[in-house]
Amino acid sequence: MKRINLGFLVIVLSIVLSGCVKQEIKNLDAKGSGIICFGDSITFGYGTNPGEDYPTALGKMVKLSVINAGVDGDTSFAALERLEQDVLNKKPRLVIVEFCGNDFLKKIPRETTVENLSEIIDRIQAQGIMVALMDISAGMFFREYRAAFKKLAGKKQAIFIPVVLDKIITNPAMKSDFFHPNARGYKVIAGRVYNAIARYIK
Repeated sequence: MKRINLGFLVIVLSIVLSGCVKQEIKNLDAKGSGIICFGDSITFGYGTNPGEDYPTALGKMVKLSVINAGVDGDTSFAALERLEQDVLNKKPRLVIVEFCGNDFLKKIPRETTVENLSEIIDRIQAQGIMVALMDISAGMFFREYRAAFKKLAGKKQAIFIPVVLDKIITNPAMKSDFFHPNARGYKVIAGRVYNAIARYIK
């Protein structure tokens, strides 16, 4: 009976401790400085005044510099073209990648978007930089991308930031138009991003 109890205790402790261990993230020991938010209009801060975007709000929550490298209207193809200039040459510690909305609007196949993001992540990680992949789904909205992005983040050992638009996309008080958040909505996104990355940048 004691052996059974001891075995049970070991299992319980293993489960508890596993919840306290950080997810294995590639380049956790990155030596770069600062964070680059690399994305499209959601990162750029479309629909708000300068300084009301989520990267600015995030910069007030962390002890690292935060650069907004968002470009309104960008696709994953455009992101690949500017990756070196806007990201790699700046040698950050962490890059938060956010793309897919414009790919969807321009009817770029989801598989192609995932392939492009995979290349983007590979190129960033090859420079010894951590990567976080943002998922802009919310409920049924972009649900098909959510599973693909979560799988990609796991495969690449990148931080996954899920459903950042949840309860924003359906709340007129947090939006500037049908799709884009307002200043209040971007602050909520910044908080969700911070909660996802905080343990990895301390």
